[in-house]
Amino acid sequence: MSTTRRTFLKAGMAGMAGGLTAPAIARAGQMKELRMVTSWPKNLPGPGVSAERLAKDIETLSSGTLKVKVYAAGELVGALAVFDAVENGTADMAHTASLFWGGKMPAAALFTAGPYGLTPLEHRAWLEQGGGQQLWDELYGQFGIKPLMCGNTGPSMGGWFRKPIKSLDDLKGLKMRMPGLGGEILRRLGGTPVSLPPGEILTALQSGAIDATEFLGPFSDMAMGFYKVAKVYHYPAFHEPNGAGELLIARKVWDALNNEQRRAIEVACSAEAARTLAEHTWRNAEALKVLKEKHGVRVMAYPADVLAAARKIADEVLADLAAKDALSGKIVTSWLAARDHLAPWNDVALRAFLNARLG
Repeated sequence: MSTTRRTFLKAGMAGMAGGLTAPAIARAGQMKELRMVTSWPKNLPGPGVSAERLAKDIETLSSGTLKVKVYAAGELVGALAVFDAVENGTADMAHTASLFWGGKMPAAALFTAGPYGLTPLEHRAWLEQGGGQQLWDELYGQFGIKPLMCGNTGPSMGGWFRKPIKSLDDLKGLKMRMPGLGGEILRRLGGTPVSLPPGEILTALQSGAIDATEFLGPFSDMAMGFYKVAKVYHYPAFHEPNGAGELLIARKVWDALNNEQRRAIEVACSAEAARTLAEHTWRNAEALKVLKEKHGVRVMAYPADVLAAARKIADEVLADLAAKDALSGKIVTSWLAARDHLAPWNDVALRAFLNARLG
């Protein structure tokens, strides 16, 4: 081979190598490592697994420019300290649920669920089509945080009890783990709501610190082991007909990302919301069967008087919430308007069909 030809080939190969490695070098320069804290025990079926899956999807969709390290509850901060951790910079992101933040923002719970409120699909429609996301951004923006829905565990169950609830009188003095607006309804019904992080619920139930608890649906509840202590599983979850999870992102972190990275996070969150809803719908059906047939759990409807009283009090709780401050009023008004807007369609599209399917 001539010297001239050899020189030409070397130059060509060098040029090709430079062209191939330039994007990788650019990506390496843009790569950010983000700390995600969560409110869940490590690898808890449902939300704990979802957080890990979301982190991997963000890395994949961002072409490796974002790497997310996940910390389970207690590994970096406590389960109920994740909002503060994102606000003060201890963490960059958090995987959690808005119903934990009522003390900071009275209307926050509605972005997970509200009593006698929106179903999972209705909730997503409100966020994406009915102005809910803009209100959520405004609410959390006061704390320098960008929120996104990043999961949905679907409708919850009413709760776990040692003895059946046969009437309103059985709620008097009952100590029950129930955060959010459902806890306020329980209080007005004569019970005592207790707010506990998920990882502490079973121990409190075993020790008698609480008499009853609610959490999610059969899939995650069975993994938590509540059936070992309480054998009565009431339904429906009038307090939580939806189970939206949230990703909190420090606003300064969000603003520093490029458009592609922000879009990667949005797409990953949207996909995880759809995936978890499908997963929980399927797994809840499986787990409910196991709980009844293998573990002897009694699955029982709440008495009619309990549901009627809770419905009346829910209206009062929402009215009081709307009166707390101007932004809470805007959120409650928007949320109720979404419920009213969607109800007529769901009556003819879903309720009528399900009734017809039952014969």
